[in-house]
Formats: sequence, structure tokens, C-alpha cells
Amino acid sequence: MMTPRVRNPTAALLCSLALAACAASCAQGPSYHASPAVAPDVQLHGTARTDSNRAFFDSLATARSHDSVTMAHPAAAERVLHFDTTAGVAWLEILHDTTLERLVQTALVQNRNVQSAIARIREYRAEAASAKTQYFPNISINGSESTNQIAFGPTVLGYRAARLTGDMAWELDFWGRLRRGYEAASADAASWDAAEKAVVLSLVSDVATGYLQLLELDQERAIAVRTLTSRRATLDLARQRYASGVISELDVRQFEAQVAAPAVTLAQVERQTAITEHNLSVLLGQSPAMIERHGSLAAAVSALRVPDTLSASLLAHRPDVQQAERAFAAATARIGATIASNLPTISITGSYGSQAPQPSQLYSPGTTVYALSAGFSFPLSAFSRGADETAAARARADQARAGYENAALSALRDANDALVGVKTSRDEMAAQATQAEALRHALELAELRYSSGVASYLDVLDAQRNLFAAELALSQAQLQQLTSAVQLYKALGGSWKR
Repeated sequence: MMTPRVRNPTAALLCSLALAACAASCAQGPSYHASPAVAPDVQLHGTARTDSNRAFFDSLATARSHDSVTMAHPAAAERVLHFDTTAGVAWLEILHDTTLERLVQTALVQNRNVQSAIARIREYRAEAASAKTQYFPNISINGSESTNQIAFGPTVLGYRAARLTGDMAWELDFWGRLRRGYEAASADAASWDAAEKAVVLSLVSDVATGYLQLLELDQERAIAVRTLTSRRATLDLARQRYASGVISELDVRQFEAQVAAPAVTLAQVERQTAITEHNLSVLLGQSPAMIERHGSLAAAVSALRVPDTLSASLLAHRPDVQQAERAFAAATARIGATIASNLPTISITGSYGSQAPQPSQLYSPGTTVYALSAGFSFPLSAFSRGADETAAARARADQARAGYENAALSALRDANDALVGVKTSRDEMAAQATQAEALRHALELAELRYSSGVASYLDVLDAQRNLFAAELALSQAQLQQLTSAVQLYKALGGSWKR
């Protein structure tokens, strides 16, 4: 460390300030400039094929309405699923279920993963603030009292000294090392902020999906109860006909076996409902308990409409893409910090206070002491080490850039997959609805023919089995349609109410 002697403290201070003023233009390394990994004109689409059977199923429904005298159920008002990532949790708006909204708010407050992510953000923000304080001089107050003895040949001199000074040390950020370090710390904090958003997004979608699963299980329970009631009525009719000698005991036993099927489904639904409620309770950050719920799965599905094409610019709101982009920015800033760390360090140190033989004399005339110095330090090992450290920092930045680009490509894949899921689940649900409606009419006809003695019990049994399976499949298809919409919002980095 070479420290020049300063004869004029004022001139030295002015010189130091001049050096600090020009430091802003000397930051080392590349400056980071954000650029989208996905071109904004790219469009998301489910599939390039146009062979959807939606028109065919719509035509079947129209034809069926002319064939049957059964009154159609009134359709729910159609609501468009807007893909605006700043408008709130869209699938909650579609459901219009205050219970689900309350569950989501509870989860955001009590979920342990969210609490951990928020604490991690506080940690990195504090570290970024700490990095910024290094811009400014380090000022301290120091005091001491000592008894000293020094020898100059045969002369031995002893004395006491009390000292109280204010000391300052300031490293001038001439090469931008501290500035780049603060940029990197700020980018790290922003990266973890995006990670917290990813946790929240995943939590909200999981809560919504779990709640929809409960609605679907409730619908399955209603189907099973309705089927069980219908089959019991058919069994009673069969017993009456057996007592009258119209049918054999075999027919009665076959109908008894059919009654057991919805009963088994009821037991399975109860078990799955309890498991789903327990899992949802953990997401809410509370002990496993029953989950209150309202609303109808079928009503939510009937109001749902999703556009076939979306802009890929929505992917910029995905938290994982934002996190990867901020990690790239941090790695880029650390290139400059590494380069600057291997350049000379320029610093200013100063001290001002009082020194006297006794503490009581510290403020007496003639006790003032001060020192002001400027110097630089240049580590000789920087010649051999600097190039390797810089190369390593650049390699880490290249890794971060590749990670950012891969995150964007993965986001494109997820969004397109989710859009395919929405479109195909819509067609699947239309097919299942067509099948269930046709089988419902077939069962009505079979029961009418059986009660009139025209058809055998086998026609009724087949119709009952087929309708029960079709109604359960339709319920699953409705759930798939809604959960596909939730997954699409998650893939697009859907927003949430905070």
C-alpha cells in the first residue's frame, strides 16, 4: 500500500471528490440490457390442425332437440375468459364463488411455502440494501487510553495518552466494482421476488384445482345417489313382477347386483373427497378438516369460453421467465465486478479528534489531531488470477443466458400444451355430453318398454350401466375442461389478488 503524504487537506479532499465524480464513467464489464427471449409477434396456438368435431357434436345436439320432447335446461350466460395477467385470478371470476376466493386468500396468508418465500425475499432485499451502503464512506468514532514506553537507544521514554477521534474510510468506486455488485444484488432480490410470485401462482392454481375436484366429487356423489335411487325403484318393480310370476328370480338377482355398483362409487367418492379435503387443508396452512363449498361444476363449464389463439407476449408475465431473466442480469453485472476487483483500489482515509495525556484534558487547547490520506492498492496476483476469474464470470453469464432462453422455450411449450388441453377437453366434453344425453333417453325408453312388458330386463340393465358410466365420464370431462383453463392461466403466468 503506497500512501502519499498530504500537505494540504483541503486540496486532497477536492482531488478525492473529483475522482469520485468521474467514477460513474468507469464501470467495468458489459452493461445488461433486457431483451425478450420470445419475439412479441409469436402467437400461441393449440394445434395447426382444423379437424375439430365441435360442429358435428353441435349438429347432433340440434337434431336431438327436434327428436325429443324433453325440455332443455336453460343455458348459463356465457362469459369470456380474458387473458389479462393484470386483471386478477380469472378462474375465480369465472366461477363467481366467494368460498373459493376466501380459500385462496387464506392460503396466501397461511401457506408455509409462501411464508418461506416471503422471508427469503426479505433476506435478499436486505443484502441489496447492504451492498448499496458500500458506496458511502465508512465513519466510526474511536476512543482509547493507554500507557506507553518507547526506547531510543539508552533513552527510555514513558507516557500516557488518551485519544478520541472520528475516523473515515472511503473506497472510491472508480472502476464500478461496488456499482456492479449492487446491480447484481438488486437483480438477485428481483429474481427471488419472481420466485415468490411463482410460489403464489402455483398455490392459487392448486387451491382452485383442489376446489374444482371437490365440486366434481360432489357431482359424482349426486350422480351415484340418483342412480342408486333409480335402480332401487327398478328393483322394486322387478320384485313386484316376480311376485306376480311375470319374471324369474334370475331377473331379480341381476337387478340386485346392479344396485351395488353406485353404492361402491359412493364409498370411493367419500374416500377421495376426504383425501382431497385434507390436501387442500394443507395448502391452506391449517389442520385437515372439511372444506366448505358452493357452486356448480356444470354451471362454470357452461359459461367458459377460451380463445383459440393468444399472443406469446403474455409469457413475459410468467414468474419463472422473470426469475431466469433477473438471474441473467445478475450474472452479467458480476462480470464487471470481477474485472474491477482485479484493478487498483483507490481509497481515502481520514481522522479528526483530540489526544491528551489524561482523558480530562482531551478538549484542552493544543490537543487537536487530524490525518487525511489518499492511496491505492494493486494486488500483484491480479495479473495471473484476473483473466481466469473474468473468464469464469463470463461463463456463468453464458449459463444464465442459456437458462433464460430455455425458460422462455419451456414457457412456450407449456402454454401451447395448455391451450391444446383446453381445446381438446372442450371437444371431449361435447362428445361425452352427447353420449350421456343419448343414453339418458335410451334408459327412459328401455324402462318404459320393460314396464310395459315389451323388452327384457337385459335392455334395462345395459341402459343403466351405460348411462351411469357416461354420466361419470361427463363429470370428469367437465372437471378436465375447467382444470385445463386453470393450467392455461398458470402457463401464461396468470395474475392473483394480493
